[in-house]
Amino acid sequence: MKKWTILMLLFVVAASASAQFEKRTKYVGASLSGLGLSYSSNERFRMGLDLEGGYFLGDCFLLKGNIGYEHTRYTDDVRVGVTARYYFSQNGIFMGAGAEYNHFTKSNNDVMVPVEVGYAFYLNHYLALEPSVYYKMSLHDFSGNSTVGLRVGLSYYF
Repeated sequence: MKKWTILMLLFVVAASASAQFEKRTKYVGASLSGLGLSYSSNERFRMGLDLEGGYFLGDCFLLKGNIGYEHTRYTDDVRVGVTARYYFSQNGIFMGAGAEYNHFTKSNNDVMVPVEVGYAFYLNHYLALEPSVYYKMSLHDFSGNSTVGLRVGLSYYF
């Protein structure tokens, strides 16, 4: 009985989530990134905050811009980027890729290529909790600045 209840709950969540990924839907969100789990060869602890806004150009296809701040023990960086995200229909799983320009306070600037995989878990019709795993490849210093981490965001679809 417990398995059927969980299965029905997942079905209802998946069915209600598909309406948010339609063309002309708008998106705003905020997320914490790094969360102490990010890793690069230069620095093991990273904590960041991202603000995002986007627009669905087609069903399940989101184009979004972001601005963020990230803190490490030795440097702080500010970043601006553009990401395309694809939502697999009716289940909330998404994949995204894009480009970011990072300004590091104590070293060179960098261009990063972020890739992420995550899930949009809807709390109600408009609000979603979005955990994701990301990899950011550095084009300036591949081994030193590339990072892997965890992001948890809260998003509003309207």
